[in-house]
Amino acid sequence: MTNTNKLLAAVAAGVAIGSILGVLFAPDSGEHTRKKIADGTKKFSDDLLDKINEGKDRLSSVRNNMLNKVDSLKEKVEEYTS
Repeated sequence: MTNTNKLLAAVAAGVAIGSILGVLFAPDSGEHTRKKIADGTKKFSDDLLDKINEGKDRLSSVRNNMLNKVDSLKEKVEEYTS
């Protein structure tokens, strides 16, 4: 895991823990608190899925770029050896 990924994971964990603690110590009714927790969890889940999809897209892009470079190198080798 790279340092950037570790930092993002730590920030996400901190936000989640802070949100949960903030909601739990707020002077709201149980029903309202449970709704806040559910809403916060849904938002966190949606944000996490967005980041995962973003990562997949980046990986796909890197893969495609690498394949294009490999194809280009193959063509150059073929030209050189012909």
